[in-house]
Amino acid sequence: MPVVPGYESLGPNVIPPSDFGAAQPQAPSRAPERRFDIPAITEELAHEAFIKYASSKCCYSSKPAKEMVFTDLQSLNTYRYRLETFTESRTTEWDSEPYNGQVVDGFGVAPAPWSIPVPIPSLFQDCKKSVRVPHTSTVKGCHSCLNLGRSACSRCVNSGRTRCGSCSGMGRTSADQRCNMCQGSGMIRCHSCGGAGSITCKTCKGQGKLLCFIRLKITWKNNIYVAVIDKGSGFPVELLDQITGEKLLTDMVYPVVTFPDSSVNATSESAVKEHLAQFATTCRILQQRQTIELIPITRVHYAWNEKTHIYFVYGTEHKVYTKDYPAKCCCCSIL
Repeated sequence: MPVVPGYESLGPNVIPPSDFGAAQPQAPSRAPERRFDIPAITEELAHEAFIKYASSKCCYSSKPAKEMVFTDLQSLNTYRYRLETFTESRTTEWDSEPYNGQVVDGFGVAPAPWSIPVPIPSLFQDCKKSVRVPHTSTVKGCHSCLNLGRSACSRCVNSGRTRCGSCSGMGRTSADQRCNMCQGSGMIRCHSCGGAGSITCKTCKGQGKLLCFIRLKITWKNNIYVAVIDKGSGFPVELLDQITGEKLLTDMVYPVVTFPDSSVNATSESAVKEHLAQFATTCRILQQRQTIELIPITRVHYAWNEKTHIYFVYGTEHKVYTKDYPAKCCCCSIL
């Protein structure tokens, strides 16, 4: 292939110019005044959720859920921080298509990969697109068929004939009679090439020539960082993956520094720096946004049968988690 100025080294991750970086918004002068915590749920709601949970387990007795006595309800502020970095990356490679007399755009200076305007799709949604780089087209003979437009048939190895399936190439049947399918020759006309011994070239579609050009591939990707800030509550945070929380903050990114919980501020600063280091040198960062959710978790202490136990009610769906339900059947206890 000819050497195109600016495209001497084709391949992945064409580094964007330094002036293509996305400008970061300025932080507001002060954070909005509001509370970022919620009270524990009521005993009535906690009781109802526990009864529903016990009823959903075939091997659980409902007696503890119905007869329990509350001793304490503790609200645990648990935050989920989410950073989304929407990036654009570009790669270049040689490509070709059958030449049917179309216009050959091979004159002029080819624009640099990041100078080619490509409309940006919806933000924060993965998408791929490819375009032809202007002024890089050239016509070449097809390498697959050596400009002939046809290639050897692999089924009959260019002979036009294949072994008869009726007599397995013997020319005679099992009854030692002449095979009517191949007339006793043991060979029949190849069905793949119609007996020609060659087929239309799949690369050039029979044209014998290819229009070669540089293709620019653009990938838009939403890169996501998620962290759950837990205060050692004893609750397995992996259960929160499918749980809905209350959105406290959504904005276009600058590191959060005024959130009441310092752990959230530290997580935000670390995440923004990590994504900047990971993507700024290989991609174009188009936009970022961060979301902070408060996930309601209530730790419930209760007594039943003269013993104390704990369960958790979590999420706006009021799901229940406990690892020591006091009345299981033998098979559940073993498990």
